[in-house]
Amino acid sequence: MEQKKNQSRRSFLRNSLGTVAAFTIVPRHVLGRGYLAPSDQLTKGVIGTGAMGKVHFGYGGTRVVAICDVDRLHLQEAKQMLGEGVKTFDDYRELIQLPEVDIVHIATPPHWHGAIAIEAARAGKDIWCEKPMTRTIGEGKRVIEAVQQFGRMFRLNTWFRFTDNFYGMNTPVKPIKKLVNARLLGWPLTVTLSRHTGFDWKQQWTGKTALPPTPVPPELNYDRWLGPAPYKPYHPHRVHQTFRGYWDYDGGGLGDMGQHYLDPVQYILGKDDTSPVSVEVEAPQQHPDAVGTWSRIIYIYKDGCRIILDGEGKDEKAAFIEGPAGKLYPGFRSDIPDLEKKLAAYPDLPPQVTDFITSVQERRRFALNEENGHRSCTLVNMGKIALQVGRSLAFDPEKQLFLHDEGANSLIDPPARTFWS
Repeated sequence: MEQKKNQSRRSFLRNSLGTVAAFTIVPRHVLGRGYLAPSDQLTKGVIGTGAMGKVHFGYGGTRVVAICDVDRLHLQEAKQMLGEGVKTFDDYRELIQLPEVDIVHIATPPHWHGAIAIEAARAGKDIWCEKPMTRTIGEGKRVIEAVQQFGRMFRLNTWFRFTDNFYGMNTPVKPIKKLVNARLLGWPLTVTLSRHTGFDWKQQWTGKTALPPTPVPPELNYDRWLGPAPYKPYHPHRVHQTFRGYWDYDGGGLGDMGQHYLDPVQYILGKDDTSPVSVEVEAPQQHPDAVGTWSRIIYIYKDGCRIILDGEGKDEKAAFIEGPAGKLYPGFRSDIPDLEKKLAAYPDLPPQVTDFITSVQERRRFALNEENGHRSCTLVNMGKIALQVGRSLAFDPEKQLFLHDEGANSLIDPPARTFWS
């Protein structure tokens, strides 16, 4: 009886979602192309109430009205934090249909980001997504299509391109971007990300091999946690805090920190609308399931700019940015004399929308959106694919395909489990 009930419920949800393109639930702030008064408070539904989901419950200008998690204990803890009146779900498809939700905040493991973002866009919701934006390049392309087709606002939750000190640089990105725009270092440039320039690649985020099947705890809906990912027998190391160590769900330290580190670099180099033409890797042979360590990943652009990910910190004297006319070191130190005085002579950068509340209220694109976010996530996913296949790869930035490599291209858009495809 319970199985029939669940099948009936799934059929209803599948059928209702299939009609969304024809009938879209439009949030109250865009009815009739209207405008939400600044004094009004936006409502938010949070999908995934683990550590990252809980951190953002109290974001200014929003009020959480609904939460969703496939782990009953996570959901109960989040409910206690938020108090009465907050709706709870274990199926995100029910949450995104709520007419009272303006923004859907996706705080699940990355293998769910793309699917939920696409369905949220179809349901007329604006989207706040944790990094990495998507687990695959193909998912990222479909997120762009859905967000733009349904006129949604999208924010990727890494902020270093527009606020806070950028790790070891002891400065926000703005003066670094201004320096590069002024060509004071020359061109092309090489950017190195290692522990010596302020970046920890968290190589400890590796998976375990030969995991023995373990009973699924009663509080976890493991089938729904897996969702579009291939079925693998349950083991506690595959889920929650350690899921990053498995290719099916993330990509180790590269997946965890990659977009935090690489998105600002992409912006600094002016590469928001393109991708590298090749990626080179130095790494041990990777396990097909469990993420391993790596030594070096190098991205090369058509104009000769390079981004070097030094996983082992081999080059202790590397500059953060090096060009034919000068170098920039951590702490914003440079071998260019009177750098700050020279920078003052150049124009400031154009303004950006860096508050998501403003973006939603005024229907203006956020500074880090579905398009430039997809491009910086593609850096992460290119590196992951090169590691998985164990070879360097050539890439077409326009077609977003690897050249003459069927094995690598098969990982751009791998098939989802049938029900979740």
